[in-house]
Amino acid sequence: MTNSIRMTTRWTRIGTLLIIVGLFISFAGSLADATQRTPRIQKRVFGKLADGGTVDLYTLTNKNGLQAQISTYGGVLVTLRTPDQRGRMADIVLGYDNARGYVNDASYFGALIGRFANRIAGGKFTLEGQEYQLAQNNDANHLHGGVRGFDKAIWQAKPIDHPDGVALELTYLSKDGEENYPGNLSVTVVYSLTNADELRLDYEASTDKPTIINLTHHSYFNLSGQGTGSILSHEVRINADRFTPVDKDLIPTGQLQSVTGTPFDFTQMTPIGKRIYERHPQLLLGRGYDHNYVLNNQGKELSLAAEVFDPKSGRGLEMWTTEPGMQFYTGNFLNGARGKAGRLYNFRDGFCLEAQHFPDSPNQPAFPSTVLKPNEKYTQTTVYKFIVKGS
Repeated sequence: MTNSIRMTTRWTRIGTLLIIVGLFISFAGSLADATQRTPRIQKRVFGKLADGGTVDLYTLTNKNGLQAQISTYGGVLVTLRTPDQRGRMADIVLGYDNARGYVNDASYFGALIGRFANRIAGGKFTLEGQEYQLAQNNDANHLHGGVRGFDKAIWQAKPIDHPDGVALELTYLSKDGEENYPGNLSVTVVYSLTNADELRLDYEASTDKPTIINLTHHSYFNLSGQGTGSILSHEVRINADRFTPVDKDLIPTGQLQSVTGTPFDFTQMTPIGKRIYERHPQLLLGRGYDHNYVLNNQGKELSLAAEVFDPKSGRGLEMWTTEPGMQFYTGNFLNGARGKAGRLYNFRDGFCLEAQHFPDSPNQPAFPSTVLKPNEKYTQTTVYKFIVKGS
């Protein structure tokens, strides 16, 4: 073989190698670009109700691939997919695979709660001299809006513009006398999934007659993934120096008690399970943590309320809110219900961080007021921010 032929063959091989390297670089670049998705919202049917009504499911995806699915039934957050420390995505909220599961649900998985979140003693309150008797759907007390609260309502939904992510607006008109609450209450809740990996809820409401209102969101989180077991190893910090102790019916006594020296002190990062089995009277009454924390920031500014970290997955969660209180609940009444993908939800397999005004506020004059009048507007913002630690 002549030298010229050898040189030609060598250059051909080099050229082929360069082409392969170029294709590999291009492919790697495409993979990198794929991690930056275009934010989008998709809609599909989630199920049918007994009366023939249709329930829709909206899937929100941000540019980083985080995904939230929201149902028009109950305004439920059905799915929330976030990455762990290895980049693996998992659904971190408890729930059901179809609308029928939520119709029969008694745990309020992922729902919007109203008109009044948490408990009202005896189901009674007096407003402007008139006494109102509400449903007693939690023993002798009223819980989470009654027999058919906002978690059982069909919300009207529409995607709306968001400057840095995707957003879905939900609206509902709670008519005068619904669950025996006074006034036509018009409610709007906007779910936003931002490109900063935040799930933001902005609430607004107005009424044509004096009423009471206390709205919240009721997702059960497990940062290891839904249906993967206990949350007792999750570490929690709560920005609160006081909590509201309860009586045997889990109604606040009216006191604001210091957390210092008690199992309720989460002012430093502490595993949920570290003190949950202590024989503290309040833990015995709640079967664990099921208490309202008096957040240190009592203004209207958006402030950090709590942080949670799961050492197993590296997932972290920050909760920010404008509300004065937050119910910390450790799934004490979960009893083996079968949820998404057939997984079982057992005792303490999920936790809730519920931004709120204090329970039983209409009967506790010293608590922040939950009265809304026709010339006023109710507003609230709560943000769940998702982070990853480790690699």
